[in-house]
Amino acid sequence: MTLKTPSKDIQLEFAGKHQEIAVVRLSRPAKRNAVNDALVLSLRDIFQNMPASVRAAVIHGEGAHFCAGLDLGELQERDAGQGMLHSRMWHAALEQVQYGPVPVIAALHGAVVGGGLELASACHIRVADKSAFYALPEGSRGIFVGGGGSVRIPKLIGVARMTDMMLTGRVYNAEDGERAGFAQYLVPEGQAFEKALALAERVAANAPLTNYALMHALPRIAEQPADQGFFTEALMAAIAQSAPEAKTRVRAFLEGKANKVSKD
Repeated sequence: MTLKTPSKDIQLEFAGKHQEIAVVRLSRPAKRNAVNDALVLSLRDIFQNMPASVRAAVIHGEGAHFCAGLDLGELQERDAGQGMLHSRMWHAALEQVQYGPVPVIAALHGAVVGGGLELASACHIRVADKSAFYALPEGSRGIFVGGGGSVRIPKLIGVARMTDMMLTGRVYNAEDGERAGFAQYLVPEGQAFEKALALAERVAANAPLTNYALMHALPRIAEQPADQGFFTEALMAAIAQSAPEAKTRVRAFLEGKANKVSKD
């Protein structure tokens, strides 16, 4: 099923046995899926208004690239105040991806550049195929990241690597990018979406409250001092295990009705 979105440059479909997976496709292949304001605002609206039946989402790009960044052809001259508000608009939109209602898996191929890398870094799991490459060319263009990249990307690869990328224009290929931390999975070319969808189906089968805790509590715990983190963890653990679904799942395991962990 496909739903109409506010921008023609982004499409929303539903997949899975019960239509529980939202598939969000960037659809500007002629522009290498470069991001304009309409697309960013549509992305915000999609995640703000996600149907309650959805349990996970996949973001991918149409054509040869995931996203080549900000559409510089639409870049307007702005004073400092206007520039700040434009950046904050991006922040609000990508906040809905990272801290929205469902876990989000990014399927990466081709260019994952500039604003495209900022979008990917707001997702919870990243799957790259061997055509993927990563860059932050803002430094050479006289601008600075404005879509949350200075906060999210160093958490994936470290401040030193991001500094190097912006100072020198360094480009990471798929293999080096996986080792650096851009993606958690690396698959053969053309298979990123298939792998991302399979992961989304697995994630959608989890207890919703556990997924919520991983999306909203875990990153905040990681930023807290240890004593506060331990207390937040205790509260979240108590809430999660009190849910009826959690009790049912634990009971099924104890009765031998649930699969045990294996290395396969």
